[in-house]
Amino acid sequence: MTGRTVVVTGASRGIGAALVRAFAGEGAHVVACARDADALDDAVAAVDVVDGSAEAVRADVRDEFDVERLMETAARDGDDDGIAVLVPNAAVNHGSPGETPMAEESYTRFDDTLRTNVRGVFAAVREALPHAADDARVLVPSGSIANDPKPGMGAYAVSKAAVEGLARQFAADAAPAVGVVDPGLVATELTDGQGRGPDDVAPMYVWAATELPREELDGGRFDLRAWKKATR
Repeated sequence: MTGRTVVVTGASRGIGAALVRAFAGEGAHVVACARDADALDDAVAAVDVVDGSAEAVRADVRDEFDVERLMETAARDGDDDGIAVLVPNAAVNHGSPGETPMAEESYTRFDDTLRTNVRGVFAAVREALPHAADDARVLVPSGSIANDPKPGMGAYAVSKAAVEGLARQFAADAAPAVGVVDPGLVATELTDGQGRGPDDVAPMYVWAATELPREELDGGRFDLRAWKKATR
């Protein structure tokens, strides 16, 4: 990844911040985005690597003009080949996991969840395409909840099912290799701290960006088991 440009949305905490550290640690120039400028600056300042680098660009994925500017900045400030890897990681979950049944979802929470978790991914991929490297890869985060419904997961579960469909359609229509990455349950604010540490699963994304055959990634879905089997 030395010198390649990587864009990570939702990079101020959790998996996103871990991905910034992981890709920068592999020598990439990581353009990190989040809504909260202060938290984003803190996350980027915490990156301590020799060969790679990280840059903070405040953007809200719900605003396509913000996202357009983000991708233009990444293309301008990074590798001349363009954006090599995009991880549209920004997501929200309004409510505690397991405590938000569909019948009780408010219209406001439902709309904002899909606007962030689905439309935000759409905007990130769409605006990255004009700046994508010839060998670009898009790693769309998801989870088992997309295909295995659990009570009380509400709009968040719906958004993950929708974003997997979005990834498959981009894989069919666009030049970059687009695949779904499911790291399992990860301890973040979205999961109330349950699961593996973000730094434990960040290498899975690096593997998908560098070692997973391109033809397998494109249109595919890869979970923790597939990663562990491939890297034994």
